[in-house]
Amino acid sequence: MKIDRIDLFHVAMPLIYPWRTAYGEDTAIHALLCRLGSGSTEAWGEAAPFAAPCYSAESAGTAFLVARDWLAPAVIGGSFQTGKELQQAMAVYKGNPFAKSAIDTAWWSLQSNSTGRPLHELLGASRQWVPVGADFGVMDSIDDLLSEIDTAVQSGFPRVKLKFRPGWDLPMVRRVRETFPDLTVHVDCNSGYTLEDIAQFQQLDELQLAMVEQPLPYDDLHDHARLQDQIQTPVCLDESVRSIHLARQALALGSCRYMNIKPGRVGGLTNAVVIHHLCLEAGIPCWVGGMLESACGSAHCAALAMLDNFTYPADIFPSNRFYHQDLADPPLLLSPGPDGTPGVAAPQQLPVPLQERLGQCTLQQATIR
Repeated sequence: MKIDRIDLFHVAMPLIYPWRTAYGEDTAIHALLCRLGSGSTEAWGEAAPFAAPCYSAESAGTAFLVARDWLAPAVIGGSFQTGKELQQAMAVYKGNPFAKSAIDTAWWSLQSNSTGRPLHELLGASRQWVPVGADFGVMDSIDDLLSEIDTAVQSGFPRVKLKFRPGWDLPMVRRVRETFPDLTVHVDCNSGYTLEDIAQFQQLDELQLAMVEQPLPYDDLHDHARLQDQIQTPVCLDESVRSIHLARQALALGSCRYMNIKPGRVGGLTNAVVIHHLCLEAGIPCWVGGMLESACGSAHCAALAMLDNFTYPADIFPSNRFYHQDLADPPLLLSPGPDGTPGVAAPQQLPVPLQERLGQCTLQQATIR
């Protein structure tokens, strides 16, 4: 299919409440939306690197500029038979995985819309449902956190993820473990520590966590391997895996025992599938992470999560978890499994942005023909 129109939108989607991590606080999620057109068929992609270049070197603003000035001109007018061909057309421009992901996910959506096949099937998945977990950022008090976790447990969520940063660390996790001794729990450090903090991570071993996610700087696979050698708790990589090449290196070095895969962080669904397969071959389990995208981006994550080696409950959230009104329709809803466990079903219909809502949230836009 020839790509004859590309529309780009830098949006800011207001959250119900601030999202606090080791990087700071976000009151709105900044994302790049991409609409690809081919004849009478169109489809949407999304990547949400946030407002500031803290999670990665990209922000939504820089992703918009790179996509507008370089990536979109590189693919407009092209007819790509595979995601790999699309990635090769953008490969001359180094890095910028979020900007590339917005275009890549839109291309996969375009294939789904043009063929009438569900996205997860195009990606090679056969499952129709997967469980999801509950995530909690830094809160005003540990008591507030315990109350929210109790609600999640009562709702049947199979695991809980806790943001972990200096001042919101060991005492918090100890309270959670004392209150919920049998709950599957892991912590996400968002690169907030160094090897000098190894004693703290060794103390985490006592708490029987499922994993410790991205404890060290995003650009250091070597130190993650050293840390994994010295603690029992499995290390999970997130920010450190930004490409297929880095995934291969992490696996070769033994830098992790789990890998979180986010389409935006690795350049799109094309690369996410390759990294999933590499982990499967290496015996490293995966799980799908989210960036608080709209239903548009969350549906891409849900489709990806149907692949077999995504065995840990995913970070995929219902629309009403963070937004009073989702930018896209239909909103993402949780779907209970046979035993009532919260999860998501493989999307049969890909959400599209509501034009009025899109207009309200758009900060800048561009069209490339």
